[in-house]
Amino acid sequence: MDSQQSALLHDKLKEYFGFTSFKGNQEAVINNVLSGKDTFVLMPTGGGKSLCYQLPALIMDGVAIVISPLIALMKNQVDAMRTFSTDSGIAHFLNSSLNKAAIAQVRQDVLEGRTKLLYFAPESLTKEDNIAFLRKIKISFYAIDEAHCISEWGHDFRPEYRRIRPIINDIGTAPLIALTATATPKVQMDIQKNLGMTDATVFRSSFNRPNLYYELRPKHNVDRDIIRFIKQNDSKSGIIYCLSRKKVEELAELLVANGIKALAYHAGMDAQTRADNQDAFLHERVDVIVATIAFGMGIDKPDVRYVIHYDIPKSLEGYYQETGRAGRDGGEGHCLTFYSYKDIQKLEKFMQGKPVAEQEIGKLLLLETVSYAESSMCRRKSLLHYFGEEYPSDNCGSCDNCCNPKPKVKAHEQMQLALEALSEIGDKFKIDHLVSLLMGKVTALIKSYGHNKSEFFGAGDDKDARFWNAVIRQALIMGFIDKNIENYGLISINDKGRAFIEHPTPVTVTLDHDYDNEEESENVVAMKGGGAADEELFAMLKDLRKKVARQNDLPPYVIFQDPSLEDMSIQYPITIEELQNISGVGAGKAQKFGEEFVKLIKTYVDEKEIIRPQDMVVKGVASKSNNKIFIIQSIDRKMDFEDIARARNLDMDELLTEIEAIVNSGTRLDIQYYLNTIMDEDKVDDIYLYFKEDAETDSLDAAIDELGAEYSEEEIRLVRIKFISEVAN
Repeated sequence: MDSQQSALLHDKLKEYFGFTSFKGNQEAVINNVLSGKDTFVLMPTGGGKSLCYQLPALIMDGVAIVISPLIALMKNQVDAMRTFSTDSGIAHFLNSSLNKAAIAQVRQDVLEGRTKLLYFAPESLTKEDNIAFLRKIKISFYAIDEAHCISEWGHDFRPEYRRIRPIINDIGTAPLIALTATATPKVQMDIQKNLGMTDATVFRSSFNRPNLYYELRPKHNVDRDIIRFIKQNDSKSGIIYCLSRKKVEELAELLVANGIKALAYHAGMDAQTRADNQDAFLHERVDVIVATIAFGMGIDKPDVRYVIHYDIPKSLEGYYQETGRAGRDGGEGHCLTFYSYKDIQKLEKFMQGKPVAEQEIGKLLLLETVSYAESSMCRRKSLLHYFGEEYPSDNCGSCDNCCNPKPKVKAHEQMQLALEALSEIGDKFKIDHLVSLLMGKVTALIKSYGHNKSEFFGAGDDKDARFWNAVIRQALIMGFIDKNIENYGLISINDKGRAFIEHPTPVTVTLDHDYDNEEESENVVAMKGGGAADEELFAMLKDLRKKVARQNDLPPYVIFQDPSLEDMSIQYPITIEELQNISGVGAGKAQKFGEEFVKLIKTYVDEKEIIRPQDMVVKGVASKSNNKIFIIQSIDRKMDFEDIARARNLDMDELLTEIEAIVNSGTRLDIQYYLNTIMDEDKVDDIYLYFKEDAETDSLDAAIDELGAEYSEEEIRLVRIKFISEVAN
């Protein structure tokens, strides 16, 4: 590129956008577009993708057709373009939100040559009258924004994006520029194949966001953790993502009840409310928006300081995209995710009923998410590796795994064994098959390929699946194993891996997290700038609980559960009223058992001169959100549980969770009428007796193991509710 053209581009950049220099490889991309070549741009959120097609559109002869997935996104872009020009006809969109008069005005501006950028949703592009209109005009190039929507492997797949290429052929060909902020090697290949641009020049920016801090925590008392985190980051802007609309509304209400300026946002709200809530967030009338993933596409608020995931996202691309909303101005950005494997199982449940191919893809993407979440290696390193980028350092200094590293264990022998086993079985298998082979687990696949007769079958049975997954993940990162791009999920050994087998070098791995079994106290300790549970007080409270349990001839867990004691050792309640704010303690329990506990805590606080964190008492929200009053009244009226669940749009699992919370907090419920209709009396007695005499905790898993398969999980839960209600309340 000659200096003359470069000077011209810089002049135009200053004239139209007011910038004096380009970011990253923007200039190289623009020159490629201007020279009429197909262009593929991979650039993370905040990298300045839009400019890559906006500036060439203003310079080139004709109209640039921009295909974008969201009406709100188009509107934002068109409004922004109009601020750069004195002529409001410079940019337009054609979509279903326009009336006939507005459409006629747009077409007139285009035909008169005033318009340089014309935005379409892919659905609008397919309309016959739009195709006929576009055939009449000179098109400078086509820009496909959010191009990952083309791929089934992308996090936001839209089938209508698959039709873009045939429609372009129908209208008339022109150069293409495809842009995305997230694409794995698989998605990139998919996009290029589908758009017929395999020869395109690819411009790839680094996906590393050095200012973001990545953290995962076990999902125990999430609401309290979130409230505490927000209060520690007072007046900073943040986004909280939840999977369900119901959870969005409940959490937003809970935050407001605790003095946090928050609003909800999801696709089930009317358009006006959504727009108002988005506006309130952008103009900082509220600090926090609680949203489903419907929020955020194209939201350009640069100073979002934290993004919290209440639920783990369905894919790592989704996770990257959503966490990428934090710190777009280069300032701090904290990405906090709460993780439980139960959420993964829930997401798998949601997939049932979808086409088999879609389920398969969904499961493989979920596996990647699980692998990222449970891994103890540097978050940044494993995230960038997923996008086909190598991060040079083993410690980024800005994620929970690097700041609180787990001990490493030597694993060169196991690495050698895993690679030898993979070399023998070939390249037709996934990671879980290799793990099953090494551990000696007989699966249908192992049997059908005769791998149960392999010398490697059971050769690594001294280690568990978590260990082998960590080893194989390390092998991927070290470049000994390749992922098959065409057949995603399959792995194969490469030359580097074979060289390691011949000449092994020292290798260490960190064992994966097991979040579901990690104690809540660990998560409190790990919190940046937060208070920790008082272990000394916690031990004293456990001793007192034992004493009170003996006096009342009850199992200890019936008095107060562990999470309640944990909460007491953080909040230090010294009155019965304060005790009622503790998680899992209601007025009934506080009155019945609370006196000795608050007495002990008060003495302890006075002796140790502890300053109590009273601002951290989490207030509950009005009962309409948690259905409490309705459920109590319905059970008093002896309604069928199925009818109660239906009336509140709950499934049976959710209803039982609500009822458990009610009885655990000290309210007595008589559910015998319902048990009489669905369970045999002897069964009820057996389960009741187990909880009364044998159970050491209220653990459901322990009860299922002890009682055996003839009792369902639902039956055990129901009798446990009856038991706690009768003996503790």
